[in-house]
Amino acid sequence: MKQPTFIEGVAVALATSLAGSVLYSALGWMFPGSTVLRLLIAAIGLGYIGYLLSRSHERIGRITVLAAWTVMAGAAWLIGPPLTLYVLLHLGAIWLTRSLYFYSSVLSALADLGLNGLSLAAAIWAVTHSGSVFLGIWCFFLIQALFVAIPSSMRRKHGARGPGVDREDRFQHAHRVAQAAVRKLSSTH
Repeated sequence: MKQPTFIEGVAVALATSLAGSVLYSALGWMFPGSTVLRLLIAAIGLGYIGYLLSRSHERIGRITVLAAWTVMAGAAWLIGPPLTLYVLLHLGAIWLTRSLYFYSSVLSALADLGLNGLSLAAAIWAVTHSGSVFLGIWCFFLIQALFVAIPSSMRRKHGARGPGVDREDRFQHAHRVAQAAVRKLSSTH
């Protein structure tokens, strides 16, 4: 399975923006404004988490992630926190899913958290200045598409460790030393 690309993220942003604005308009006839927004946030959040899980190489824990998201979303729906907290809960679920499935270092996960904050700020700016749900969702997911630029690990790379030591990792070096010791022991007997 290929890693997600920025172009794919732009396509997801466009599809989500179209579907979200149509859903917002359709549900607006049946439910009050706040309820429509909560339904829309939950539906888009579930769809995006499903997309992330489908693009991840990891196979372990997918059902657990979906079950945890369902419990979180159900509890948030029943408790009915302020809309800001409701959005942050769903955004946290997206961040946690990406952190678990796409990154192997804390720094990468923190960079993704910053990207989530930036995308939320862009979405709020777009909605307040244009009044368009389409543009708000578009800006949010367009910036979310940049998560592919965050390296999976931001650990510091170690250079050469001194004369005679190649740039291979410690395990490979130790493995070679152990093999040489076994050869030396077996040749003396």
